[in-house]
Amino acid sequence: MTTNICLAPDAALAPAQWGRVTLVGAGPGDAELLTLKAARVLASARLVLYDNLVSPEVMAHVAADAELIYVGKKSSNHTLPQEGIIELMVRLTQGGRSLVRLKGGDPYIFGRGGEEAEALIAAGIACDTVPGISAAQGAAAAVGIPLTHRDHAGMLVLATGHLQGEGDERTVALDWQALARPRQTVVIYMGIGTLGVICSQLIAHGLSPDTPAALIERATWPQQRSVFGTLQTLPALSLEHQVSPPALIMIGDTVALHARIGAGAAAAVGAAL
Repeated sequence: MTTNICLAPDAALAPAQWGRVTLVGAGPGDAELLTLKAARVLASARLVLYDNLVSPEVMAHVAADAELIYVGKKSSNHTLPQEGIIELMVRLTQGGRSLVRLKGGDPYIFGRGGEEAEALIAAGIACDTVPGISAAQGAAAAVGIPLTHRDHAGMLVLATGHLQGEGDERTVALDWQALARPRQTVVIYMGIGTLGVICSQLIAHGLSPDTPAALIERATWPQQRSVFGTLQTLPALSLEHQVSPPALIMIGDTVALHARIGAGAAAAVGAAL
């Protein structure tokens, strides 16, 4: 049962009667990548606040008679601001409702789960977390890119490509020198809108224009698409193929391994069928 967003009435309960919040990672999209614990928690939940990047297949694990509240956020289109989502959870739990906060990927990897957990604990509300497979892990496995590799990448760096600041001063505030180090795999979330800046800055800070790079759109969803190129060619390829969010940017020598690992996995699946 889906409901419109509405705040619970002012709490009149003692703290011992308040509900609790469970932050649950929905994984990257494929419902078979849910953890057993996440599936169990969803099946028993009576109230679920869920995000935009939670797939319908994952939502099918929620009981049919549970109450659902959509609080998803897209670029420049937020059902509720982050502060409003936190306020809603506080008001509901202080009114005696326990709830599941369902987030795409892992709650603590660019899911703002840390902010929510901090605010809930500060308000005296019990909160626990069920981790989920991150979008980076799901995308890497789906297309055959090992995130680390003894011969190619001894480090994994996750970053966000969001613009920060206001108006004409908005920019991608990243440590470009750190991202341009050799022998590491870089995965950038939410960077499609700033892909040109990201690629040019990494080249300017020392990475070869021929460094393998990829875009993975809707990783593990039925609509998954992958575009492979280099730092030099990826922005043009993104426009040519009209890649749109949600999509990850993967950069580093490990990306080139998809030609062997991804192709081999696909052949093995085909042979099994």
